Amino acid sequence: MTGRVAAVSSNEVYSFSKPNRDSITLLTGLGVEGDVHAGETIRHQFRMTYEPDLPNLRQVHLMHEELFDELSRKGFQVSAGQLGENITTRAVDLLGLPTGTLLHLGEQAVLEVTGLRNPCSKINDFRKGMLAEVFAMDPESGEFTFKSGVMAVVRRGGVVRPNDSIRVEPPSPPHRPLERV
Repeated sequence: MTGRVAAVSSNEVYSFSKPNRDSITLLTGLGVEGDVHAGETIRHQFRMTYEPDLPNLRQVHLMHEELFDELSRKGFQVSAGQLGENITTRAVDLLGLPTGTLLHLGEQAVLEVTGLRNPCSKINDFRKGMLAEVFAMDPESGEFTFKSGVMAVVRRGGVVRPNDSIRVEPPSPPHRPLERV
């Protein structure tokens, strides 16, 4: 499966949205250079208060641009970076990837998918009612659906730009489905 990078975003301070950039630099084992969430240990603002020494499995946040299309059909206008993602993708089924999938971005960067992003209630502050569109319970199975992207760690650093290719390398079977991280 091959997709592409639609946009890249980062922010050096905690805020809900991240401004788009011409490029970002991924640092092995850390995340996006200069981004507030980069680091070897947890950098999620709330989780740092009670789990500060756990490994940072949320170094890079990826979100599929197709979600913005879906939200637009429901009356929510959203563009790249506004939901806090670092890399917005196109033509990659992020939510269908197994844990441990490698994403080869551009010429050298490699990310390892660690899990699903747990959508934040701040999404409703951004656009009232939108949380229900990215986080819902299936009435038949009782299972929760998380649509707000995936989290990854940087296995090999490099520069990533809009329009870079994304090559998906699934892990060896058996595959483990994504869970929240």
